[in-house]
Amino acid sequence: MSNQGGERAAQRIRFTIIVVVLTALALGSFWILQTVMRSGDDTVAARPSTKPDYYVEKFSYVKMAETGLPRYDITGDRMVHFPTDDSFEVTMPVVTSLDKAKPPMTLRSKRARIEDNNSKIHMYDDVHADRAALGASQDMHLTTNYLLMLPDDDIARTDKPVVITMGESIMTGTGMIMNNATQEFQLLNNVRGTYQPRPK
Repeated sequence: MSNQGGERAAQRIRFTIIVVVLTALALGSFWILQTVMRSGDDTVAARPSTKPDYYVEKFSYVKMAETGLPRYDITGDRMVHFPTDDSFEVTMPVVTSLDKAKPPMTLRSKRARIEDNNSKIHMYDDVHADRAALGASQDMHLTTNYLLMLPDDDIARTDKPVVITMGESIMTGTGMIMNNATQEFQLLNNVRGTYQPRPK
């Protein structure tokens, strides 16, 4: 009887040791899993998101000058904000200059990307720019597939083919720099044109 009791006690001790070891392993595995998951969550939180964080439909945004007067207005069907680089994508944008000291200009395209604190407006696909006649300057119409607007400098430029109509004159070229403040533009390559003098 004593031998059997001793064997039972030894078996109980072995069983207890096995249970304690398995419980310790389970708890250790759970702790490691929680630590890994926490560090993974921190990594995900620290990684910038490439998804948009908000959007606005049928919007109008007015940029003000330091004098407190409006400089230009941007409207569109939809504007989506991307937090990674603080940029905006705009569907059917219309940019209108509001500075009364400069010739009024309106630009349209199918889409645009606004970046660098609204200092760069990339306009894509079926871009049209219209500047009304003012004083000695004739009305101007420009078409291209891409145009970079620098509204703070009142400059637009492109490296794509452009067609410019001023009054009855038509000019084409590849690459252009236009300064709306000085009413000057420069075609860079493959320049062709038909000039019609202004009627007296």
